[in-house]
Amino acid sequence: MASVFLFHVVGDLTVGKPEMVELCETETMEAAIKAIGESMECGIPVWKKKSHVGMVENDEMRQQRFVGILNSLDIVAFFAKSECLEDHDKALKTPVSDVVVPNNSLLRQVDPATRLIDALEMMKHGVKRLLVRKSVVWKGMSKRFSVIYSGKWLKNMDTSGSSNSLSANRPSSSSATSTRDKFCCLSREDVIRFLIGCLGALAPIPLSSISTLGAINANYQFVEASSAAIEATHKLPEDPSAVAVVEHTVEDQYKIIGEISASKLWKCDYLAAAWALANLSAGQFVMGVEDNASSRSLPDISVNQIAGNNNVANGGGSTKPKKFSSRSIGFSPASASLGVSRSMYRGRSAPLTCKVTSSLAAVMAQMLSHRATHVWVTEDESDDILVGVVGYADIMAAVTKQPAPITPAPGRSTEGNEIHN
Repeated sequence: MASVFLFHVVGDLTVGKPEMVELCETETMEAAIKAIGESMECGIPVWKKKSHVGMVENDEMRQQRFVGILNSLDIVAFFAKSECLEDHDKALKTPVSDVVVPNNSLLRQVDPATRLIDALEMMKHGVKRLLVRKSVVWKGMSKRFSVIYSGKWLKNMDTSGSSNSLSANRPSSSSATSTRDKFCCLSREDVIRFLIGCLGALAPIPLSSISTLGAINANYQFVEASSAAIEATHKLPEDPSAVAVVEHTVEDQYKIIGEISASKLWKCDYLAAAWALANLSAGQFVMGVEDNASSRSLPDISVNQIAGNNNVANGGGSTKPKKFSSRSIGFSPASASLGVSRSMYRGRSAPLTCKVTSSLAAVMAQMLSHRATHVWVTEDESDDILVGVVGYADIMAAVTKQPAPITPAPGRSTEGNEIHN
């Protein structure tokens, strides 16, 4: 196994990571949208309130307060419900607890001295966030990783001025001396970003094809382009949170033309996207929403701004410039008809794809450069025929896979050439 997994620890990835700000389950959906817009990810952890203000928590108490992760697709799917379209002011004031899917296993608190290989094992089996304490002086990381988030060299120092340090074999909880706990959240994207800087240490795996490594997941969800877009909300997968939009060919194959996913909807106009999800076909939806999402700007969703638009979903007019219409999410008037030609799906609406022969390193680079949680995989002979998807968990399983044993040449001894983990 590559030494990078054995000799690096979780603390190496926390330098420069911002302190986590908890989103309470009692907050409104409007607050959740703003929090996701300011977040480094398209999903945010949701927490229960502390039973007592200022109480000192142990690891188990903190873990029990974690509810689940709310992402962009969850929000759009909620707003697409008929009752929300009829009264979006009420929908915006809905508590987050009514929307987030409870899943306490998506986050785990770990010590900064936890080995990277152990963190990868957790994430391979469904953990999406690692909660890491920042209230100790941690001197175990390399300086070159401190530039990742801030653009300048940083030190992960305790603001209280404590000079305690954390050894690789000592739990951080015994060294924490600050008056209040500080934590940061590591995502799977953080881990992939770290690993892509260590490709040499992972050789020859990064240059191997994703098909050779078995990294292609054939168990993906899809909806046909001619079907109602709302059908995607009936088959939302947990990982990756994405549904492919496809066209069925005469050869009984599926051509991918777009996707409905949390990463594509990140920072989009959630209310307009919800209207489109509830009223348009899947093909029309991906074309309009992806054009809108390409701007990557945080929408202004203040109640005062959108007040008076409650009847738009039912055909009513509005004097406000912001309204529920296909044009508001980037559609041209011609694309709102059901007879959209397939060529109109190209351009900015094209999904992120790779070939079955693509190298693992190339797929990792694609995901990071596009801030995507997955890449759709197509046949080598065609740009469109969908065969599967590669997500974070698939990549982590591939990079930690044991290399195939080397068969020695006849008469040659392998003594002394064993690989020790």
